[in-house]
Amino acid sequence: MISDRKQLHERLWSAAVQLRANSGLKLNEFSEPILGLIFLKFADVRFKRAKEELETDRKNIKSSHRQAPLTPDHFKSKGVLYLPEIATYTYLMSLAEGKNIGKVINEAMKAIEAENTDLAGVLPQDYTSLSKKADENNQILITLLKNFNQIPDDIEGDAFGGIYEYFLGEFARAEGAKGGEFFTAQPIVKLLVEIIEPYHGKIFDPACGSGGMFVQSANFVAAHAKKKTQVMNEVALYGQEKGETNVRIAKMNLAIHGLSGKIAEVNSYYEDPFQSVGKYDYVLANPPFNVKGKDKNKQIVIDPARIQGDPRYYLGLPLTGKKEISNANYLWMQIFASALNPQGRAGFIMANAATDSGHAEKVIRQKMIDAGMVDVILSVGTNMFLNATLSCTLWFFDKRKAGTKRQNKILFINAQDIYTEIDRAHSTWTDEQIQEIAGIVRRYREEEGAGKYSDNKGRCKVATLNEIRANDYSLNPGRYVEIVEKEISEVDFNKRMKELMSEFTSLNEESHKLEKKIAADWEKIL
Repeated sequence: MISDRKQLHERLWSAAVQLRANSGLKLNEFSEPILGLIFLKFADVRFKRAKEELETDRKNIKSSHRQAPLTPDHFKSKGVLYLPEIATYTYLMSLAEGKNIGKVINEAMKAIEAENTDLAGVLPQDYTSLSKKADENNQILITLLKNFNQIPDDIEGDAFGGIYEYFLGEFARAEGAKGGEFFTAQPIVKLLVEIIEPYHGKIFDPACGSGGMFVQSANFVAAHAKKKTQVMNEVALYGQEKGETNVRIAKMNLAIHGLSGKIAEVNSYYEDPFQSVGKYDYVLANPPFNVKGKDKNKQIVIDPARIQGDPRYYLGLPLTGKKEISNANYLWMQIFASALNPQGRAGFIMANAATDSGHAEKVIRQKMIDAGMVDVILSVGTNMFLNATLSCTLWFFDKRKAGTKRQNKILFINAQDIYTEIDRAHSTWTDEQIQEIAGIVRRYREEEGAGKYSDNKGRCKVATLNEIRANDYSLNPGRYVEIVEKEISEVDFNKRMKELMSEFTSLNEESHKLEKKIAADWEKIL
């Protein structure tokens, strides 16, 4: 299944890139029109399913009265976008090739916004400008429509989200995403959600990117609801994002999943549009890693004068001796911690270095640990992100543990050896592996039906605050979880060496071919 999805992603992406090369557009100019068409396809799939369900329900109702036609409200009651006929994918696919396809798609997007006011000003409407030549513009769009029509109508929501995420990651990688700003892999988001358990309440993500945290939270609510209920009756979603494009993409992502929320376009370091302090039941985030106060050209990225006295940074600013922000990691953590109400929980992704960082960052970490809010620290292996090989650490705050047996304890988990390989550069977690890890936390919390917790050498360890103080307030899981040394099988080693040698030989041959081609091309030029 994972392999099939990967092949579908690669096939769709390859076709899109090929067309982009023919359009003359830069990749960042091509991303929104592409994501807009994926949005249209998914909205169409959900619309058709809802229409079939509504019509079936109506047939089962015995009535002597003639039933009124379906209205947009019928679809909205199911959390589905209403699509006028001119905005359905079937209609767009039926257009004759002589039509101005770009103009028709623009009109389709306007029609969707008119029927679904939450999307006003969000959907891309520049489909007549992919190429300067009208006939070429038409051909690009026809090919793209056909390309995305390969996506089967029976595809599940999370698989569609996977396509969306794959494209977001590929766009980011092609543009050279820097500063730790990576799109979060769905399995990591699922684990964050499974551990903070956002059954009901206000959810906040001050670095919301494409909105994936909200989508997975909604999936969790839907899966655990005791009775069938609209997800939006259970949770309220609040997001912040500094990029205008990302805000639009996030709103599209919410809409195709039948969700709505407030997403503000702001710089979260400086601005707090929702007055977040003490407001939220849950915080989920994947902030940019290791952002320095000044960039390599000595330009100010985060001005300490602008955030001095901000109540969100109640534990102090991570300043260097020169009074510059040393690293934004502990600014983000304070944004998360300060946003929680007395029963709040937070789950977020951090660079590994944050567990051990020194100086002013260590002072802030010490205050967090002594306050008793840090609940779980989880070490994740490499290759879990689409466009980066880095490993990371998941942090969890839990203010509701005050007064419980966990008050002066922190759970450390080593999950570096839990993964399913997709290929050499990409790994994932299966649903079973996610539940395996989340189960450790549930046992530690003594949740009903979870079973009894016990430390497991190499996997998990509950450390007291006194033990953590003795380790100089380090939150590096390796300090507490004894890593079990695994013997390397000679058979596995020999097999892997043969594979690597074969690959090396193949790459060498390819290198020689390229050298010859380059030499031949130079001769032609000279």
